[in-house]
Amino acid sequence: MAEKVLMKGNEAIAEAAVRAGVKGYFGYPITPQNEVTAYMSYRMPELGRAFVQAESEVAAINMVYGAAATGERIMTTSSSPGIALMQEGISYMCGAEVPAVIVNIVRGGPGLGNIGPSQCDYNQSTRGGGNGDYHLIVYAPHTVQEAVDLTYEAFEVAEKYRNPVLILGDGAIGQMAETVTLPEFKEKPQKDEGWELNGAKGRDGRSVKSLRLAEGELKKHNWHLHEKFLEIAKNETKYEIFSEDYDFLIVAFGTAARVSKSVVKELAKQNIKAGLFRPITVSPFPYEALKEASKKAKKILVAEMNTGQMLFDVRLAVQNDEKIEFLGKPGGEVFSPKDIYEKAIEIFKK
Repeated sequence: MAEKVLMKGNEAIAEAAVRAGVKGYFGYPITPQNEVTAYMSYRMPELGRAFVQAESEVAAINMVYGAAATGERIMTTSSSPGIALMQEGISYMCGAEVPAVIVNIVRGGPGLGNIGPSQCDYNQSTRGGGNGDYHLIVYAPHTVQEAVDLTYEAFEVAEKYRNPVLILGDGAIGQMAETVTLPEFKEKPQKDEGWELNGAKGRDGRSVKSLRLAEGELKKHNWHLHEKFLEIAKNETKYEIFSEDYDFLIVAFGTAARVSKSVVKELAKQNIKAGLFRPITVSPFPYEALKEASKKAKKILVAEMNTGQMLFDVRLAVQNDEKIEFLGKPGGEVFSPKDIYEKAIEIFKK
């Protein structure tokens, strides 16, 4: 039976992964996601599952690569500079088509930055920080409950497409406590998928690799990865439209979207018909849905806790720069409702 409890975001994400059947967790401490590693350090052993605190983020992601190549459900978590160090391993996993779940509880950057909540890793997550032609599937939850639900779902999506899935949260999502409904425990069905390294008794061995030297082999593989991502975009793109009756549209993801929902309600009190378009998958980005949603908006405000990274995707979708205005808050700071409300009123009065 589903269980309702009050939990901190980081711990709720960890428990969601446990209930999704994760068999191995490999991580390295970094604020503001340390509670995930701490929670897994006792939760995984008590269930007879693997927990390793690696000597670095580079080691952690390569442990994930090796363990996930056996076909088991594997996870790592980190925060911005730690995820940056993992990029080589993530690229290898995408090239070798090894599924796993990676959680980034974003802090302020660039460089070491600070430990404040930020959305400054949008480009790193959606464009791929490593080498080569690849894409991650990236979910951007705006509540702890949604972080739980998406983490729980992420393992199956990763396995379905043999592609890593990244949960893009931030310090606010990781550190706040909310009442959440935890999902039921489940296990990955034990069956031979035909690719994993689970022994070779009675059959030829298998190879899970990203090295493809034969002439034309890599070209063929990269087109396969491209076609796979188009299929992911067709089947797995998620978004939310909050308040359908609008002529002023706010576009925001994650914590910025959470704040924007209260702004939409406040604008309604001033008889301003506002709505919110919230990408839930920021990779693949819901271009067609936003293009359609933008048609009845006279003005669009893009609000991000960075200097304007999703703004590029919004422009691609809307294809009308005159409609679009931007409000950014970089440096590890969260919007207040007043920040977005005052910008919306300023735009509305023009």
